[in-house]
Amino acid sequence: MSRIGKLPISIPNGVSVTLKGNVVTVKGPKGELSQYIDPSINVTIEGGQISFKENEKALLDNTKQRHAFYGLYRALVNNMVIGVSVGYKKELELVGVGYRASNNGNIMELALGYTHNIFMQLPSEIKVETKSERNKNPLIILESCDKQLLGQVCAKIRSFRMPEPYKGKGIKFVGEEIRRKSGKTAAAK
Repeated sequence: MSRIGKLPISIPNGVSVTLKGNVVTVKGPKGELSQYIDPSINVTIEGGQISFKENEKALLDNTKQRHAFYGLYRALVNNMVIGVSVGYKKELELVGVGYRASNNGNIMELALGYTHNIFMQLPSEIKVETKSERNKNPLIILESCDKQLLGQVCAKIRSFRMPEPYKGKGIKFVGEEIRRKSGKTAAAK
């Protein structure tokens, strides 16, 4: 039995959760998200809490897969509840000489040392803000209610210039430590 799956999810004020068929829909002040739940998992909403149970009579005979779904769907619905009530925020830092970021609405322009600037159209669910202060590294601040989408967009932005271990240049998360390597050493005579 999953230790995560058996924990109930409490529904905060201002958030409404509906179950229609096998789809859970969560509405809140930050947005609306929905998630399909496998029929091998039973979802109940009562008393301001969402609880999950394994359906023993499900068509899925693979109990190992059913246990995995049990914890997975509980975690996904919990992320949805947190997202529509509080939201998620990620900050990326551009480390390198001449690296810049700017945005015009949801179109972001990145100058990362290539011969051309990179333009990226962000999904409408994500709010972007760029900060460039003198003598500080430029910052990209991304906010969304969808944790999966936010992580996917951050990974895509980071893939344009991954942090390298010798000088530490590249796009990294704020507070992330890059393991540094020493360069070549002179040969012993």
